[in-house]
Amino acid sequence: MSTPDTVVLIHGFWVTPRSWEHWIDHYEKRGYRVLAPAYPGFEGEVEALNADPAPIEKVTVDQIVGSLETLVRGLDRPPVLIGHSAGGVFVQLLLDRGHGAAGVALCSAPTEGVAVLPPTQIKAAFPVLRNPANRHRAVALTAGQWHYAFTNTFSEEDSRALYERYAIPASGAVFWDSALATLRPGHHSTYVDYRNDARAPLLFVSAEKDHLMPPQVQRSNARHYTSDTVTEIEEVAGMPHLLPAAPGWQQVADRVLDWAVSHAR
Repeated sequence: MSTPDTVVLIHGFWVTPRSWEHWIDHYEKRGYRVLAPAYPGFEGEVEALNADPAPIEKVTVDQIVGSLETLVRGLDRPPVLIGHSAGGVFVQLLLDRGHGAAGVALCSAPTEGVAVLPPTQIKAAFPVLRNPANRHRAVALTAGQWHYAFTNTFSEEDSRALYERYAIPASGAVFWDSALATLRPGHHSTYVDYRNDARAPLLFVSAEKDHLMPPQVQRSNARHYTSDTVTEIEEVAGMPHLLPAAPGWQQVADRVLDWAVSHAR
């Protein structure tokens, strides 16, 4: 297989592809083609989605993964897949289905069967999970909730600026379905085959100060994989959940891309 020439950046919840703006420019300057697709219905700007969150209420995991599969299948060669938060779940699902030359999951949400639930994660996700009626809503964070969940290492002033630039509501339905998946029999939308020897290599990167998806979540997720394929995990000191915009993001961006290219298959 030839060396990957394309990087696909997959955003998480409460943000849009705009959250990758620095990484897009950085990777393009390194000579890569960079794609940062929006979820179905999320093609509008942050401001438009905040004004009308109806697309957020309607989106499903199957729709998101289906659109990503269509994108990746249309490329000339398998790309490097990099996902942040929920995007890390979608990277794992795509790898499990045979897509991608290598994958990186940054501050990743867990796939089905990962039951660890740290206290900071409970607090960060509480705005969605506190009310079962949120299963039918798009749930926004306040600026204070955003600061705790995404930007706790930033000043309040800088956090507010990032909130205004990036933050949108998240799908309550997807959050609740993910939370309940481990309790229900059978396989659900975030299921992967942890014994799949055919999938491409996968790197988990956790952020030491992450409240929403703390490092123990990624460690547990990585331990679930029992296949012979490469599965590695690294932790970045001092960074919050919003790793793609935190000071030092350039070093992380270079490190994960270099790892993915060197392990690509």
